[in-house]
Amino acid sequence: MSKPIPKAEGADNTRSLIQEGFPFFIKRHKELGTNIFETRLIGRKAICIVGEEASKIFYDTEKFKREGAMPKPLKMSLFGEGSLHGMDGEKHLHRKRTFLSMFTPDRVEDLKQNALEELDRKVEQWQERDKVVLYEEFPEILTRAVCKWAGVPLEEHEVRQRTDEMMSMVESFGGSLSRFQEGKKSRDSHEAWLKQIIKDVRKGKLQPEPNTAAYIMAHHRETDGKLWDVQTAAVELSNSFRPLLATVHLLVLGAVAMHEHPETRTRLEKGEPLYSHWFAQETRRFYPFVPAMIAKVKTPFLWEGYEFKKNTRVVLDLYGTNHHADSWVHPDAFIPERFENWQGSPFSFVPQGGGDHHTGHRCAGEWLTVIVMSSFFEFLAKNVSYDVSEQNLSFSLERMPTRPESGFVIENVRKKDAYEETFDELNQGFAARR
Repeated sequence: MSKPIPKAEGADNTRSLIQEGFPFFIKRHKELGTNIFETRLIGRKAICIVGEEASKIFYDTEKFKREGAMPKPLKMSLFGEGSLHGMDGEKHLHRKRTFLSMFTPDRVEDLKQNALEELDRKVEQWQERDKVVLYEEFPEILTRAVCKWAGVPLEEHEVRQRTDEMMSMVESFGGSLSRFQEGKKSRDSHEAWLKQIIKDVRKGKLQPEPNTAAYIMAHHRETDGKLWDVQTAAVELSNSFRPLLATVHLLVLGAVAMHEHPETRTRLEKGEPLYSHWFAQETRRFYPFVPAMIAKVKTPFLWEGYEFKKNTRVVLDLYGTNHHADSWVHPDAFIPERFENWQGSPFSFVPQGGGDHHTGHRCAGEWLTVIVMSSFFEFLAKNVSYDVSEQNLSFSLERMPTRPESGFVIENVRKKDAYEETFDELNQGFAARR
């Protein structure tokens, strides 16, 4: 006989989730003393779970499905209608393989190189300015780099527009009506732009390299052999490169960590083997990124004595899982060294989903995020000097996605001596670690 699932107070907690942000789930798990509780979100029953064991269940494709689980607003503003994120079974695996084909080691290296070159150009400009706000600067760097990588033409006059559109889409999931509306407007413009690119590629007006996202998505065929419609191709082209813009939040928070933990900057500057990787991973674990994932029960089952009925919505708390005391020693401390010789589970470390990249729903582009973050942190530590004046570097857990209140302002930016030499060493070092 199954046990009753503990229930959170409140008839519907949608407003509480929006107002409380990342702590919403943690607070109720602590109050109830359990890794599972029931509530109502957007008018529907939802079972909320947290921790490594919960994650293992959540990413079991025999027990859960994604079709019909994602809230409509996320489709309308962030992921797009008919995207990979709402698919299951062989259709999901077929489309996932298409995404993974773009993220080979050579292509990941290409993106890293693009990003470093754009960062290098920005540093040249920063030297001529009194102050620089990193949260305002990083988006353009990533937009230029990832569009070039994806084979998406980007005219100079439209860089600002496309950057703002993608950042608006990233910002849209936090619950604010105005942010959602702006994100939806940006997605409409973004998709119209990409649909024209898909059409031009198919007509031969644009000829991107065959290993680029623009080429692959324009020519992709489903399991039935049919070419995607233009709308779907545009949605998935966006999903192949637009998510990198979300990395802006982690890059800025990581820069704050370098400032607040100067010993980490020293180790990054020395270029210790793999330290930038540990630092990037701890940044992804420690700081809030994606709050949660949602799925629906595919087949009824029991877990720890609790009954999960078919089609029930289940929410996995990603931030809480990344900070769960059962999996992490001193979970609320920033310790990059914890990833040295880390043999942890892909279900306890879930900043971009859990489980296997190839067969499950873990983000296909996760390693793009990791390599860009690693290279940026090491580049800044090795090659750039700057001053940090007194400012508000705190970040709100109530805001999704979050960022430092000041955006992280740096001053007196200058390149270090022997800059070109260390820049070459940095590239060689990352190539050797591939």
